[in-house]
Amino acid sequence: MQDYFTLNLLDRFEKLFRGLGIDYKVMRKILQVKLTMDGRRVPTIFSQNAKKKDKEPTNQYIKSLWIYVLFGLFLIPFLLMGENYLFQMSMVYGIFTFFIMTSLISDFSSVLLDIRDRNILYPKPVDRKTISAAKLMHVMIYLSYLTIALVGIPLIVSLFVKGILFFLITLVNIILLDLLIVVLTALIYFLVLRFFDGEKLKDIINYVQIGLSLAVMIGYQLIGRSFEIFNLTVTFNLEWWQVFVFPIWYGANTELLLNRNFEPATILFTVLALLVPILAMWIYIKLTPAFEHNLQKLSYHGNAKEKRKSKLRQTLVNIICRSKEERAFFRFATMMMKNEREFKLRVYPSLGFSIVIPLIFIFGAFRSDLDNLSNSNSYLSIYFSLIIIPTIMVVLKFSGKYKGAWIYKAAPLDKLAPMFSGTIKSFIVNLFLPIYLLLSIIFVVLYGAGILPDLIVVFLHACIYAVICFMLLNKSIPFSQSFDEYNQNGNGIIIFGLMLIVALLAGLHYLSTLFAYGTYVYLVIVILGLVILWKQAFNITWEKIYE
Repeated sequence: MQDYFTLNLLDRFEKLFRGLGIDYKVMRKILQVKLTMDGRRVPTIFSQNAKKKDKEPTNQYIKSLWIYVLFGLFLIPFLLMGENYLFQMSMVYGIFTFFIMTSLISDFSSVLLDIRDRNILYPKPVDRKTISAAKLMHVMIYLSYLTIALVGIPLIVSLFVKGILFFLITLVNIILLDLLIVVLTALIYFLVLRFFDGEKLKDIINYVQIGLSLAVMIGYQLIGRSFEIFNLTVTFNLEWWQVFVFPIWYGANTELLLNRNFEPATILFTVLALLVPILAMWIYIKLTPAFEHNLQKLSYHGNAKEKRKSKLRQTLVNIICRSKEERAFFRFATMMMKNEREFKLRVYPSLGFSIVIPLIFIFGAFRSDLDNLSNSNSYLSIYFSLIIIPTIMVVLKFSGKYKGAWIYKAAPLDKLAPMFSGTIKSFIVNLFLPIYLLLSIIFVVLYGAGILPDLIVVFLHACIYAVICFMLLNKSIPFSQSFDEYNQNGNGIIIFGLMLIVALLAGLHYLSTLFAYGTYVYLVIVILGLVILWKQAFNITWEKIYE
C-alpha cells in the first residue's frame, strides 16, 4: 500500500497519540487502509467500458477541491479591507464555517456514522479508542485538504499584506474552528443516537442535517446583522444571541490581539474562542465509547411499517403518469428516495437551503422597509429555490444499493423514456413540490393571493428546468452507480452553467409582468413549452447511455 504524505506528517505527533492512550501503529495502519480504499474506484454495472482505470489509484475528492480554491478567493477582499478586525474577520470566519460545515454534513456524515469498523475491527484485538481515533483522523485529514483549498491562498496573501502575526492568529483560529465544527456535529449526532433507535433514528438524523444546514445559513446571516455600516464606519451592536454565533468569537480575538481592544464583550468572545473547542474535544473523547456503542442502532432496520395506499395519492400518480411503466418507475424512485439513507444524507441538507435562501434575500433587502414588500416584484426571489435542481438531478444516478441495477437490463422495456420521466416526476413530486408549496404559502402570506399565477409559472419553470438539466447532464440509469463515484463526475462546471438558466427563466418571467395580462399569456406559453419539451427530452437509447 502507498505510504501517504499525510501519514508521514502524522508520524511527528506519534508521542502525543501515545500519551492519549492510542496505539499509534495500529491507528496508522487503519488510516492507510482507509486512504487506500478512498482512492479506488468501484466499478458499476454500466461503467465498465466508459472509463479506463488509472495505473495508480487516484483520489477524486482531492481533484474536486479546485472549486473551493475558487470560493476561497472571495475571502481576500475581507482580509484587505482595513483594520476593523471584529467585523471583517467575523465575516471571513462566517463564510469559512458555512462552507466547512455544509461540506461536513453532506460529505463526511457517512464517515462519522460508519458502522463497518464495528463489524470488521471490533472482533479483532484492537483497542476501541484506537478505532475511534482513526475514524476522527480520517475525517480531519480530508477536512484539512478542504481547509487548505479554501483558505490557503487567502492566508498566503494575508502573510504578505498583514504580516506574520496576523497570519499566525488566523491560522490558529482556522484550526480551532475546524475542531469545533467536527466535534459539534459529532455531539449533535450523539444526542440523536442516545434517544432514538432503528429506522426512526435514521430519519431523525436526516432531519438533524437539515436543521444543521439551516442553522449554518441563518448563523451566517446573523453575523451580518451584528454590524451596522454608517458612512463606511462599521459599528458593533452587542446582543445576547451573539454569544452563540461562534465565528464572531474568532473575529473578536483578532480584534483584541491586534487592535488591543479590551472591551468586556471582546474579552468574553476571545475566552470562548479558546476554551470551547478544547472543552468540546474533551467531552467528545469522554463520550466516544458511548457514541460508538450507540452506532450499532444504525444496523437495526426494524420491521418496515406497511403503509396504507392513499386513494388520493394513487389518483394523483395515475394522472401524472400516463403509462403503467412510468407509474412503476415513479413508485420505484419514490421508495428509493424515501428509504435510501445515503441518498438522503446527500440530498436533504440542500433541501433546507432552498427554503432559507429566498427568505434571506427578502428580509435582507427589505428588513427596514417591509411595508413596501407587497408592492415589489421581489417575490421572484423564489427562483432561488430552483438552484438545487441540477445538484439533485446529478445525485439521482447514485445509490448505496447500486448492485441491484441489473434489474433494468432484465426488465422487458421497449423504451427507456418511462424510466427517466417516471424518476424525474417522482423527484419533482416527492422532493421539490413539498418545499415549493411551503415557500408558496409563506410568499402568499407576505405578498397576497395576487401572486398565485406567478407561483404557478415558477413551478412550471421548475419542471422545464429539471428537463433541461436532464438533457444537458451526462445520461445515466437512475440509482445505478455507487456513491464512491460521487466525486468523479465532471458536472461541476455544467451545474454552474445550468444555474444561469434560472436567471434567464426569472428574467423572462419578469418581462411578462410588465404587460397587462402578461403573466396569464406567458403561463399558456410555458405550459405549451413544457408539453413539447417533455415529449422530446426522453428519447434515450442504451447506446446514448454508454457514450
